[in-house]
Amino acid sequence: MAKIKKRMTAQQEFEIMKLVLDKFLWLGFIIMGFGMYQSLSQSSVLAGLWYMIAGAIVLLLFLILIVKEYEIWK
Repeated sequence: MAKIKKRMTAQQEFEIMKLVLDKFLWLGFIIMGFGMYQSLSQSSVLAGLWYMIAGAIVLLLFLILIVKEYEIWK
């Protein structure tokens, strides 16, 4: 007996995608915030710069996922 797969509606897909992408957004800002903390608490800005760059990369991945998934620019 073959199982019938249920399909999600566009609204359900969007709600799940919001949950996942929200975590990317939080992660990116937490990493950047930690980098800012490192830069301000130590004598050198370079100490936290790599964290801030890593956070920016996470946020860029977030942007790419949104544009690719929802084709905002069309």
